[in-house]
Amino acid sequence: MYAFTFERPASLADAQRAASAGGAKVLAGGQTLLASMKLRLAQPETLVDLGGIAELAGIRREGNALVIGAMTKHADVAANADVKSAIPALAELAAGIGDRQVRAMGTIGGSLANNDPAACYPAGVLALNATIVTTRRKIAADDFFQGLFATALNDGELITSVSFPLAKRAAYIKFKQPASRFALIGVCVAQTDSGVRVAVTGGGSGVFRHTGLEQALAKSFTPEAAAGVKVDAGELSSDLHASAAYRANLISVLTQRAVVKALG
Repeated sequence: MYAFTFERPASLADAQRAASAGGAKVLAGGQTLLASMKLRLAQPETLVDLGGIAELAGIRREGNALVIGAMTKHADVAANADVKSAIPALAELAAGIGDRQVRAMGTIGGSLANNDPAACYPAGVLALNATIVTTRRKIAADDFFQGLFATALNDGELITSVSFPLAKRAAYIKFKQPASRFALIGVCVAQTDSGVRVAVTGGGSGVFRHTGLEQALAKSFTPEAAAGVKVDAGELSSDLHASAAYRANLISVLTQRAVVKALG
């Protein structure tokens, strides 16, 4: 490590002021940032810890939506009775993130702000048509994710919560990269009031919706309909873990399995 200033604000207003300062980085769960700092990939002058702001954590129902505070840990989402009842797919997604240590420390807000291209939460947020609430505005999931580790957040803008409308059906399935437990491919399928949404993580430079699968499943929400869609490998990533063609096949297979799971 190296010398930096550590701040632990007790209010959201103080946190936003500190985060807006030049050279500052926000610490949520720290599962990515602290590792990056140890490797000198990130060298913030100031570290702003959000852990002391109680209003940023917690889960509540608001009408037909489930609202999860940005500092809510993965383990708490996985174990929460309201999440299990209202959107069980989201509880299962959280339960499969990383290992026990990551789930005990990592937060939904930190995951979304980091937007790792193989993270699980972006797929759930995008498929479930969630809204990201910040200190300045509300951002639709379709507008939030903007590519490799890039989001619509501006400098000093903090995520405060995520609002998930209740889905008619939903399921998330991932094929894990065995060492990191990130998604080699992860697919979240959801039947929502606005139609069928299919979000894929692990396939390229960031989470994305697959319109071909969405259109097929809107006509017939069956695994057979998903199987009939050819997944193009042209824009998928290829690396030492899997070829683009293998990832394309995984998207098809996992979508079929997610549909079966959602119907069950």
